[in-house]
Amino acid sequence: MPVSIAALLRSVAQQLAEAGVPDPLVDAELLIGHVTGLGRGSVQAAVVRGDALDEADAEALALLVDRRAAREPLQHITGTAPFRHLELAVGPGVFVPRPETEQVVQFAIDALLNAPDAAPIGIDLGTGSGAIALAMATEVPHARIYAAEVSLDAHAWAARNTARASNLTLVHADLADAFRELDGEAAVVISNPPYVPDDAIPRDPEVRLFDPALALYGGPDGLDVVRVLSTRALELLREGGLLVIEHGEQQGADIRALLSADGWRACATHPDLTHRDRATTAVRP
Repeated sequence: MPVSIAALLRSVAQQLAEAGVPDPLVDAELLIGHVTGLGRGSVQAAVVRGDALDEADAEALALLVDRRAAREPLQHITGTAPFRHLELAVGPGVFVPRPETEQVVQFAIDALLNAPDAAPIGIDLGTGSGAIALAMATEVPHARIYAAEVSLDAHAWAARNTARASNLTLVHADLADAFRELDGEAAVVISNPPYVPDDAIPRDPEVRLFDPALALYGGPDGLDVVRVLSTRALELLREGGLLVIEHGEQQGADIRALLSADGWRACATHPDLTHRDRATTAVRP
């Protein structure tokens, strides 16, 4: 028998709320939309109209809801993650891009847009799903973008996401060694590195159980990879080039001190839209 979408929405939202999912109504709408092929607005309109799901779709929805109630990331269930104007393919083995990174990448995009070169070079070290690199490549189409990822699993997702970007080069490489041929040429180097201290286990099950450890943990103080980034970016960037590093809200001062000690100029930490420190930028001397 057909099942009312309105009734399903209430039931699914309640089940997700009881499981501790942060935005149960939003996720309920998105899961129903995934099963029906509708956007959130269309799902809301279907509720108002009194539309119903057939039994097969209702059963398929129930399986997906059980997965989300077990705190599997919504993006793994739907297979996609939005990022700026992009829709990225994601799944097991790759870090799910976060909304706060959408603001961080703007620093790199602005640097590329303001670069005097006809084809400025932007480099994303530790690209994960390819979100940052693909945003730069599509929003600054005259730029040449390079991205490196050391994880084979994540590299596979990045390759899938960036395959059609003709101005983007993706390599499977450690960020400490990538793109030696570009030393001294880049206008911007950006990274969202692993920055969680090894003993600071994330509270959210979606992060703790599903995001790859390689993308999360950055040593005893969380800054092991940042130290490598500082050294490598000094080599990659030309004079006046910009380094952009995403990090945890408590790490800005330590990263500024680290970069200043390495000789970077104009080190500055920037808040995200929730007023938490989110990124630090610095200029190559």
